[in-house]
Amino acid sequence: MKLLPLDTPALIALVASWLAQKDNYQWLDFGDGRQIVTPALLRIMVQRDTHFLRAYTTDEDDTPIGVAGLNSVDRRSGTATLWGATGEKSFRSRGYATFAGSQFLTLAFAELGLHAVNTWVVDGNPSLRLVQRLGFRYIGRLRECHLIDGRRRDRLFFDLLASEHRELARERPQRRGEPALEG
Repeated sequence: MKLLPLDTPALIALVASWLAQKDNYQWLDFGDGRQIVTPALLRIMVQRDTHFLRAYTTDEDDTPIGVAGLNSVDRRSGTATLWGATGEKSFRSRGYATFAGSQFLTLAFAELGLHAVNTWVVDGNPSLRLVQRLGFRYIGRLRECHLIDGRRRDRLFFDLLASEHRELARERPQRRGEPALEG
């Protein structure tokens, strides 16, 4: 599995097409209720220091199958907000999102010098299990703030410290081709 920067028009278009799928965008919010991210907006996001995005691939080859991102990256306070989506649905429930999420967090904590990452999940979204597997801790609920098909849902908020992630990464079994974690 590789984490690829969104550095080509083709990859940006592919990720934008995934984020335009209702079964992905209904769970997301990129500010002011914006759920669909266009290729133009993705191009802007990858150029800004407040965003950090990577596509993740299969183990077998470099075929992109999903995207992980950080928004609201604040290097001064060492914080950011995590989000992600699986683009190729045939790869769901096979461990790719968990492994990619863990590797993405390792990269983000190391490269960006982050101290804490937060995320939120709409109540009822199956990705709640992923957030828990990644070691995020529940910190609260924002009630009835997310609309899906005209129905209001709660957002569940979580956070993860860099030290907690390092400890979990040491305990996690290594996957084929994965370098050992040092420190």
